[in-house]
Amino acid sequence: MPKRRRPAREPGAPSRAGRNLPAAIGVGAGLLIPVLVGLLFFPVVFGGIVTLFAAVGVWEISRALGLRRIRVPIVPTMAGTLVLPFSAYFGGPEGLAAATVAAVVGIFLWRSLDPAPDAAKSLMAGTFTLLWVPFMMSFAMLLMRVEGGYLIIATLLLLVVANDTFGYLIGAFFGKHPMAPKISPKKSWEGFGGSIGGALIIGGFCAVLLLGQPLWIGLALAIAVVASATAGDFAESMIKRELGVKDMGTILPGHGGVMDRLDSIVLASPVAYLLSATLVPGLL
Repeated sequence: MPKRRRPAREPGAPSRAGRNLPAAIGVGAGLLIPVLVGLLFFPVVFGGIVTLFAAVGVWEISRALGLRRIRVPIVPTMAGTLVLPFSAYFGGPEGLAAATVAAVVGIFLWRSLDPAPDAAKSLMAGTFTLLWVPFMMSFAMLLMRVEGGYLIIATLLLLVVANDTFGYLIGAFFGKHPMAPKISPKKSWEGFGGSIGGALIIGGFCAVLLLGQPLWIGLALAIAVVASATAGDFAESMIKRELGVKDMGTILPGHGGVMDRLDSIVLASPVAYLLSATLVPGLL
C-alpha cells in the first residue's frame, strides 16, 4: 500500500511549535537591527528603544488584565515606565531605586485621588506591572553605564536568542516530555536541554572573544540566563493562562505581542547584571 503523506502545510501556517516561522524570523531580524545600532553606537537611542518596548509591554499587560476587570492605573504606571530606564542610565542604581519608589508612590496617590472599585487589585496590578517590566529591563541600562557594558548586553541578547532558537529547534523535532504541561505544554525537557547546550556554546565564545574573560564565566552566565529566561517564559505563560489569553498582543506577526518576546529578557537582565557584578571584579 502506498504510504500516506502528511498534508502540505500552507504558506504562512504555524509550524509544529505553533509559530509562523518566516514571519517570526523577519520580525526578529527587523527588531534586532535598530537594537544593535543603538547598543553599539548610540546609548541614549538604545535607552529609548528599551523604554519603548517596556511601554508597549505595560500597555499589553494592562489590556490583558482589563479582561478580568483588573484596572491598572495606566497614567502613573506609564509615567514610571518612561522614567525608570533613563533614571538607571543617568543616575545609576541609586537613581533607579529613587525613581522606582517615586513611581510606586505615584500609583498609590493616583488611585487615592481617583478612587475606583477594587482599588486594592488596581494598586497591586499597577505596582506589579511596573516592577515586572520597566524595573527589570532597567538593569540593562545600568550595564550600559560601565566600560564595556554594551558587550555584556550583546552577550545577554545572544544568549537569549540562543535559548529561544536552540530550544525551539530541538523541542520541535525531539520534544516528548513537557516540563510544565499545565502552564506551557509545548516547552519540553528536550528543548530545555537544547537551550542549555546552545547557550553554553554561545556563552563560551562570547566570554573569550567579546568580554575577554575566562571560559567558565561565559558558561556560568549561559546557565543563569537560560534558567532565568525559562522562568520568565513560564511566568508569562502562567499569567496568560490565568487571564485566558493566548498572546499578550498581536503587534508582532509570528510572535504575538511585545511581552511575548520580552518575557525572557525581563528576568534575564537583572540576573546578567548581578552575575557580572559578582564574577567580574571591579566591573561595577
